[in-house]
Amino acid sequence: MDKREVGIILGISSILPAIISILIFFITRGPDADIYFDITIYGTLSIIGILLAIFSWTMSKRIILLMIGLIGNGFVLFCTFLLLLAMGISEP
Repeated sequence: MDKREVGIILGISSILPAIISILIFFITRGPDADIYFDITIYGTLSIIGILLAIFSWTMSKRIILLMIGLIGNGFVLFCTFLLLLAMGISEP
């Protein structure tokens, strides 16, 4: 495989952390969910997705994969930040 094909594979795999985060959100919802564990998982997956999107762009130079990966994982990271902020405000 050449550099371009590896970049395309990394670009497609940069979208997967955003999809996995959405699936985890729907699986672990409920009144007895461990919210801090979810925040850790969402943050870690979105940072991994952003890094994969950047690596895919440097290898394949396809801007569409970069944009989809950054927008999807950036949205998850933003929602994670808001969730963490809400949990910090609600602490006694």
